[in-house]
Amino acid sequence: MNQKSAFVISLDFELLWGVFDKVGPQINRDYFLNTRAAIPNILELFEAFGIQATWATVGMLFAANEEEWKQYQPAFKPSYRNSGFSAYEWAAKHGLDKDLHFAPELIQQILKTPGQELGSHTFAHYYTLMRGQTPAQFRKDLQAAQLIAQDKFGIRMRSLVFPRNHIHEQYFSICKEEGFDFVRGNPSQWYWQETQHESFLKKVSRTIDCFAPISYGSLVPSTQVYQKEGEPWVIPASRLWRPYSPNNSLINKLRLQRIKQEMTHAAKTGQMYHLWWHPHNFGDYPQACLHDLKLILIHFQKLQESYGMESHSMESLIESHNFVQTHSIKTP
Repeated sequence: MNQKSAFVISLDFELLWGVFDKVGPQINRDYFLNTRAAIPNILELFEAFGIQATWATVGMLFAANEEEWKQYQPAFKPSYRNSGFSAYEWAAKHGLDKDLHFAPELIQQILKTPGQELGSHTFAHYYTLMRGQTPAQFRKDLQAAQLIAQDKFGIRMRSLVFPRNHIHEQYFSICKEEGFDFVRGNPSQWYWQETQHESFLKKVSRTIDCFAPISYGSLVPSTQVYQKEGEPWVIPASRLWRPYSPNNSLINKLRLQRIKQEMTHAAKTGQMYHLWWHPHNFGDYPQACLHDLKLILIHFQKLQESYGMESHSMESLIESHNFVQTHSIKTP
């Protein structure tokens, strides 16, 4: 095989900041406590199997307490027409919980684990496609994320994942100007486009596609890594790994089988396979999820041995040059 294939992992590390606008005042603390406990186990598996990954982390998680959280807030906050999308408005109404809103010690563990890249999920889980917010507010949010990362851990983040996959291409130049050289893109299928406009059909299509291909091309993972002048590299996602289902072994089997089949196809054809999920997806059934993760990593190990598949974070994928040089790059 002439081309090296790549297995890329990115995780959206959010805790409650990622779902505050969905859960309301009724919060399952055990779900997030389980998530916190699972993260060191995920890191242990990654280290054991030599896995590189990008942890796209909400900037508010870097704070140790409410005082620090307030200290790093940007002067210009998002002015969503619907204030329910604002993390600041939610916190003002419901208050903060140290275990659900702050995680500097877990971020430190990520940084100490070989091969792990700390990326950004914006400072305040910022929705770029919601009405009312502005480019200037987005820029201030990214600046706050970079500042707290620099002050707390001495790093400047290079990879960015847009919350809720609200990919705003007109904001790409802002990302680049604020130090983000890589962003995660959405899969190419229609049901992953314009994620701010959800529909029942889109949701059903994405769910079904986790188990079986439903559209032309869905057997083939997205591989179009590209960069336009003055903008970050766009590294498309291939598959969202959905949570474990406790009462349906067939669903779990099909879900894992689909991921493994796609990984194998990518390995055989020299393509990229980009798997992503949220650490809190492990919150309900952490041991079962960790078991399934190990099965995925064992499968990667086999593909590595048989086809030379490489493990990469978003950053290392581009920095390695191997994948970039052997795949079509869109440059205007």
